[in-house]
Amino acid sequence: MRFSVLASGSSGNAIYVENDEHAFLVDAGLSGRKMEELFASVDRNMKKLSGILVTHEHSDHIKGLGILARKYNVPIYANEKTWMAMDPLVGKIPLEQRFHFDMETVKTFGSIDIQSFAVSHDAADPMFYVFHENGRKLVLITDTGYVSDRMKGHIQGADSFVFESNHDVGMLQMGRYPWSVKRRILSDVGHVSNEDAAVAMSEVVEQKPTRMYLSHLSKDNNMKDLARMSVSQTLQSCGIVPGEFLQLYDTDANKPTELVTV
Repeated sequence: MRFSVLASGSSGNAIYVENDEHAFLVDAGLSGRKMEELFASVDRNMKKLSGILVTHEHSDHIKGLGILARKYNVPIYANEKTWMAMDPLVGKIPLEQRFHFDMETVKTFGSIDIQSFAVSHDAADPMFYVFHENGRKLVLITDTGYVSDRMKGHIQGADSFVFESNHDVGMLQMGRYPWSVKRRILSDVGHVSNEDAAVAMSEVVEQKPTRMYLSHLSKDNNMKDLARMSVSQTLQSCGIVPGEFLQLYDTDANKPTELVTV
């Protein structure tokens, strides 16, 4: 099983996951043309997609969904409430391409099991995914105001994580956003901060080789170096030294990470 974070951030989100039999896109938050460019940059073809899995209906996760669905005739998977919320936003998607992926369930595609789990975000029914294959585990978790014990149970012990590290609290508090937006981001249905993400990470990583991709960084309230430093320091205070068994990686708004094996 291999994956690449194609894009991550408020300007658009998309993650590619594949094995030798199937290929999936989790969210399509950039224009159709930009999504095609991102696929080309990792030498992959959208015509080979087995499906697009939707996490929630916010525009930075579904901007290109409708056009890609119609152009490539690809199956789309989302839960019922998300379908209802995004229907007016994505245009007509043929009935034969519309599939329900219920919350807290597992779908199997050949040797890959994909598990959905709830997160806490201000969307209709937001959820993210865990990919399992041959004892290996890939976790995708962003767009959540906090990481609950239930979420931790789902994501515990993964071999690779794409983990939200959205903002630095000080930058956010001192920044240009109106207080209503700041309050939303800091709330339980907003986004996790660097420090809160690191505390959650410390409780779900196991002492084995693990990749952690810091994702969904705010372009206004965070910086790569700051996120990495804050996460590293907080992990160390929790007894985990990055570099021993846990490797931290950056993600970009629209520059794919290397396609790597889980």
